[in-house]
Amino acid sequence: MSLTNWHISETVEPPTWLIEKVGKFAAQLLYQRGIFDPEQVAAFLDTAAYQPTSAFEFPEMQQAIARIQKAYELGETIAIWGDFDADGITATSVLWEGLGQFFTQGDRLVFYIPDRLKESHGISVRGLDELRSQCHSEGKSLSLIITCDTGSTCLAALTYAQGLGIDVIVTDHHTLPDARPPVTAIINPRYLSNQHPLFNLSGVAVAYKLMEALYETLPEVPQQPLEDLLDLVAIGLVADLVQLTGDCRYLAQKGIEVLRQKKRLGVRMLLEQCKRVGDRPIDISFGIAPRINAVSRIWGDVRKCVELLTTRDEKVCRSLIDQTELANTQRKALQKRLFKQVQEKIKQLDLSTTGIIILAEPQWSVGILGLVAGQVVAEYARPTILCTVEDGIAKGSARSIEGINLYDLLKEQEHLLLSFGGHPLAGGLSFRLENLQILSESIDRKFWSQYGQLRSKTIKVDLEVAIADLTKDLFNEFKCLEPFGMGNPYPKLLVRNCMFSEVSNANIRTAKGQKVEYIKTEFTLSDRLGKQIHGDWWGHYSYELPDTACDVVIELVDNAFRRRYDVRLLDFHAQSMPLSAEDSTLATAIKNPPTNLKIIDWHGRDAIHLEQSLSATICDRCPQSWQALKTIIDLAHQANQSLALVYPDPQQINGAIAWQTLVGIAKYLSRTGKEIKRSQLITKLGIDDQDVLQIGFDELQQYGYAVQVIADSSDALDATIRIISIPSTDDGSTPAKQFIQAANELAFQQQFFDLQLKKLATYSKNKHSCRQVH
Repeated sequence: MSLTNWHISETVEPPTWLIEKVGKFAAQLLYQRGIFDPEQVAAFLDTAAYQPTSAFEFPEMQQAIARIQKAYELGETIAIWGDFDADGITATSVLWEGLGQFFTQGDRLVFYIPDRLKESHGISVRGLDELRSQCHSEGKSLSLIITCDTGSTCLAALTYAQGLGIDVIVTDHHTLPDARPPVTAIINPRYLSNQHPLFNLSGVAVAYKLMEALYETLPEVPQQPLEDLLDLVAIGLVADLVQLTGDCRYLAQKGIEVLRQKKRLGVRMLLEQCKRVGDRPIDISFGIAPRINAVSRIWGDVRKCVELLTTRDEKVCRSLIDQTELANTQRKALQKRLFKQVQEKIKQLDLSTTGIIILAEPQWSVGILGLVAGQVVAEYARPTILCTVEDGIAKGSARSIEGINLYDLLKEQEHLLLSFGGHPLAGGLSFRLENLQILSESIDRKFWSQYGQLRSKTIKVDLEVAIADLTKDLFNEFKCLEPFGMGNPYPKLLVRNCMFSEVSNANIRTAKGQKVEYIKTEFTLSDRLGKQIHGDWWGHYSYELPDTACDVVIELVDNAFRRRYDVRLLDFHAQSMPLSAEDSTLATAIKNPPTNLKIIDWHGRDAIHLEQSLSATICDRCPQSWQALKTIIDLAHQANQSLALVYPDPQQINGAIAWQTLVGIAKYLSRTGKEIKRSQLITKLGIDDQDVLQIGFDELQQYGYAVQVIADSSDALDATIRIISIPSTDDGSTPAKQFIQAANELAFQQQFFDLQLKKLATYSKNKHSCRQVH
């Protein structure tokens, strides 16, 4: 059972013309997202109706084009400085082909991309010296560098280049420095208003706008159409997860149109390799992009990736395709192994007090850290920084969750860092290993003071549908709204009152039938009308699904392999178990409370203070049964008092996370010999049910830990607990199924009965005109 919060969008009634144009559900989705004006809708759906923004809206575009034009007229040598992720590689390829219409490739045009395993993002003094040396050895004098997807904050290297007499044009989309860098021109959408249609461009899209301005300035020179570069733009945009609104959406749409035509040899062969058509963003994010990114993650040097995307030699292309596939296979294996190692380290942490996870280990591969950090964020719902260590320097990647600006948190600790950069949700950094402890403590302290608590996961539900609606027609309605991504997320659908059946686990296999380590649960989803649809739940076991009626949040997907439309389960809320005759009677009585009963919803207020100042019956613990709920209502009614709800909102208990926390506490206490009060343990786990705690204590023995009560008390909450290590034959891989299920059921009960009381409180408030009883 999940306790993820659901934010269900309000059902709206879109105008008839919009329904007739895109269908009932797509119309509702557009209307909810603020797209309902006829001109807006036309521009959203059809690129021909969108007016793209001029490249010269960038404040320094004129200076950039003037400098490139001068280099063209004087026959100067230009170097492209790129980056090693998919956005940077495609941006480099765009400039290589685009500038290649003006400067001879390999003669007056060269490119440089740092080696991911040896260098960092951005321009470096070391790289500048290497690039100059390479040019001089070939008899060239380097006078102009154009960056793409990098360079905005590389102030020391830019100053060094200036001292060498090298002009630099920066094209980038990353965070800006406090002062303008010492460059000829900087083309970065961060200088624009965040409402500007160019603001969200990724690195490849900024590079494309530079080429657009150059083609417009010297239209007689290029022999190839500018639009031929748009498939590269689509790959970089989708891979970099930028917000697909304004010109970002337009360029992605146009780019996918070009991608679908498969004119580019490397793109066509990549799509063939990953068995994708190329007509949807998912073909990029799950097909092309991982393979391109894998090269730098495994081998560091990505120059061959630019060749793959720009060559016209089929033999060369086939060899490079084989290399990307090998790199991607190795990346998967390395990522799985590293994630397991990180999980083992996390078990040593007290997750109840850890706001941001920061870990470092010398043998970890720097190329995979960002991917694994993202997995940790998804699994543990905490911002995460993972680092490798070499020569006393920790270097790594950071990932965050929506609503927590990790870039700002790191900037507060800039005095402890050697370098850092990125976005609110992702970044890179380096620091001296000796500063790890103080950095961890400082950033954690800043996190708790600024955010106060960990953010509970929330799913925004777009539409409520029935199983009968989940058809090809609905899929096609949604498809016309693509590309989906940030700013236009894939529709999340709510289906109420349905059941899981034919539930089974499946090991994922490769195209060659080889088993891999991922797991998924397959099922059939049915409703009371007998309608059914197949689906899967990635990364979960079959026992985690309930055998009671549920409300579910799903995505509708095209299962091309089985030639049908399936659902992908995102979350579910189990409904209550069938009521006994006694509970049914109690529930009926409670839903028709005494007419003079007043219920005050004062969740979280201090119970002792209120008891002294209010003539009211205090409800300071959330009921967990119909009988407990009726008892507290009867007490208030018999005393002729109001019922004041002052208990904290039920904890967002998740059985699996509670178990991880319990095991972490057990390891810590057994290792240190420290003790803990039962009340402290309850606070850390969010579980105050003694039976559920006992199940957890019993299952700890399978993992080699025994719980001892060493200072008992008449009040069970004051009891002191010690946890010691004992011999065990269990390797810890068996899930604590009973505890997880018991904790999840407890959480469901608390939330269910809390909801009943809140409904009664709302009813009481309306009936008694919000009067408070003193």
